[in-house]
Amino acid sequence: MSFSRFEQALAEAVGQGRIAGAVALVTDREGPVYQHALGLRTVGAPAAMDAGTVFWIASMTKALVSVAALQLVEQGKLSLDGDLVGLLPELGGLQVLDGVDASGQPKLRPARTAVTLRQLLTHTSGFAYGFTSPAHVAYAAATGAPDAASGTRAAQLQPLAFDPGQGFIYGIGIDWAGLAIEAASGQRLDAYLAQHVTGPLGMADTGFALSADQTARQAGVHVRGPDGGLIPIPFALPPNPEVLSGGGGLYSTVPDYARFLRMLMNEGRSGGVQVLSAETVRGLAEIQTG
Repeated sequence: MSFSRFEQALAEAVGQGRIAGAVALVTDREGPVYQHALGLRTVGAPAAMDAGTVFWIASMTKALVSVAALQLVEQGKLSLDGDLVGLLPELGGLQVLDGVDASGQPKLRPARTAVTLRQLLTHTSGFAYGFTSPAHVAYAAATGAPDAASGTRAAQLQPLAFDPGQGFIYGIGIDWAGLAIEAASGQRLDAYLAQHVTGPLGMADTGFALSADQTARQAGVHVRGPDGGLIPIPFALPPNPEVLSGGGGLYSTVPDYARFLRMLMNEGRSGGVQVLSAETVRGLAEIQTG
């Protein structure tokens, strides 16, 4: 299989300044079949992209944390459709945001049903992000509610965009799934993942906090300037947050993430370890939302 057209397109993107650089990897069930890196980790800095480059993987965190939650479902410590209020009492008083009134004040009412883990994992709980719900931006402006990215538990207590199960919106549901993992397992989310997911998979460069070595290998974050060029900007997740973001808090490398994907390709198995049952993995390819 030739990747020459891909490599040409990547070289053009880097050469034209559309991206700083990239790391690419193709894997099958057995292992990597193609790897390639080009460009710089950060515009204006000498370090080149390579397989050891550490990225903030943002919402790619969600898949890892979802696997962790499903492990606990398999163990009977969590239920996909049961009541979570016993583990997370804050979910017992959720309200639905029905827009804002003429004066700009939010209109709230009690949620008609409880939120389930299945809904949290499939973005049907009603929990939103500000960038997916203008109504939540208006709500935050009117109330001074903290952004979920602040890492505080209070920030997770936002109103729902709709009654649980009555729609789809991309949001902080898997941050709540992370809190459910902590409550059900008795472990902090980072410790649980290290023991039960990333550790067994040999994902040594994947975690919520960076070592000095990983910081030295980190890819920069950029914005586009007025001329369309890339400008590196300071970026860091909240240090020692109250809530580790199950929806977007992990750092990782491309080879590490490929290990996770191979586990899924092998029906939950990695080497001699069964991370998730084959039946559960097959369920990931089935519609869960009706």
